Formats: sequence, structure tokens, C-alpha cells
Amino acid sequence: MTTIEKARLLKLLYQYRCCGFEYFKEYKPANVVSKNSSGSFEELNDKVQSCHICTISKNRKNVVFGEGDKNASLMFIGEGPGANEDESGRPFVGKAGMLLTKIIENVLGLKREDVYIANIIKCRPPNNRVPTMEEVSACKPYLLEQINSIKPKIIVALGSTSYHHLMGEYDMPISRIRGEILEFGTAKLIPTYHPSFLLRNPSAKKDVFADMLKVKKLL
Repeated sequence: MTTIEKARLLKLLYQYRCCGFEYFKEYKPANVVSKNSSGSFEELNDKVQSCHICTISKNRKNVVFGEGDKNASLMFIGEGPGANEDESGRPFVGKAGMLLTKIIENVLGLKREDVYIANIIKCRPPNNRVPTMEEVSACKPYLLEQINSIKPKIIVALGSTSYHHLMGEYDMPISRIRGEILEFGTAKLIPTYHPSFLLRNPSAKKDVFADMLKVKKLL
């Protein structure tokens, strides 16, 4: 655990204590998936739909649980829902989603429904801001249960927020780590740029293309 992660965790625990909480189960980094998760995917979805642990849940229109093949070998994990996703309840359906679909189809040679797509958090943050540590801490267990259920062979972390919170490494810029093949439990994790970044920086598409060729080779 990095120094920054420790400081953020201590801050979070202090805030919980101020709210009256006195006991917590052992903390586990984001890349440690519990082997004791029970219940079906549908039960997990029901639990997430009724979740109001963090404050952003109060303003959501829809929970964006995730979609795709529940037995997929490849899983994409982004940052969080935007306006289009909040409206529809589906991940990556705006312009960034259209670009991601093209990458899946044209580079990987797969259909969108062949993979599983989710986000670090499942409710839209105000004004599409980056989710806070507290919001991620509240939502991350749901994502880890999804990963444990799907058991993907490869996880693609889309953007720095996804990479940082999955790996617990908050100091590494995405530009330095993208394309690396990392260990994530029984899966391989490959960080790359978020499709939204590519819309603003088209020249970076060649880097994502190279990263996806690595993914395709591992499938």
C-alpha cells in the first residue's frame, strides 16, 4: 500500500468513526478479490440497485451496473457513468462508448456483447467529476464481486482512475504504465487510455491500438 493510499484510508476511517462506526473488517487492497462471495449475479444487481451508501446515489437517475457476457474472458473497466449512462442505465453508450465499441469490433474482432463492461463506480458523480476515494471505497466491493463472478482472463483498465483504484497505485501516470501486462489475481490487467481521452487526443489512438493488439494476443 502506498503512502498516499494509507493517508486516504486513514482519512476515510476517521470520517466513518465520526459517523459512529467503531469496527471494520480487515482492509484489503483493490486487487484482492474475496473467494467467499456468494449469491448470483442477479442478487448482486438487486443489491446494487438499492444501494445508498454514498452521497452521489441520492442524485442518480439509474444505477449503471454493467453489461455483457457474464462468462467473458475480457472485461473493460472504466471510471464512472456519464450523463448518457445515467439516463439509460448502461455503461459506455455516449460518444466514448461508441468509440469503445469500434475498438472492440475493429481491433479485437469481437462483438460488444462478447465482453463485459463496467465502471469503478456505478452512479454518476456530479458534473462527471472524478470519483472520490470515499465513493470508490463504498462501490468497489460490488465491482470486485462482479470480477470474482465473471473470472475474466484479461481486464482492461480504461484510464488513470480505473488503473489507480484497481491496483492501489496512485502515483503512476497512465502514460507511463499503459500497455504493461500486470498481475491482478488470476487475471492479467492491461491499463490503457480512456476513450474520452482519445476523443480529445486523437493522436493517442495509435497507443491504444498497440495495447489492444497485446490484449488480442493474450485472448
